[in-house]
Amino acid sequence: MVALSVILFPPLLIAFLLVMERVEEPLRRPAGPREVSEFLDTATPGEVDTLASSGLRRALSRWRRRRHKTGGTANPPMV
Repeated sequence: MVALSVILFPPLLIAFLLVMERVEEPLRRPAGPREVSEFLDTATPGEVDTLASSGLRRALSRWRRRRHKTGGTANPPMV
């Protein structure tokens, strides 16, 4: 049993770290001025409350989730 845990622990740890990196990646991405202005134009009252109570980062993550569920924005960013 000990040998099995010694063999399985490193791959499971690496898999956990890879999953956590994917979870943390959107949190590390800074919000650009265009995204903040779009947030202020299209935010729901709940998202504005989140901005007031928890800060910009959490409010933007909530807004991004809503925008992702609805299929994006009507005006895609200019390249």
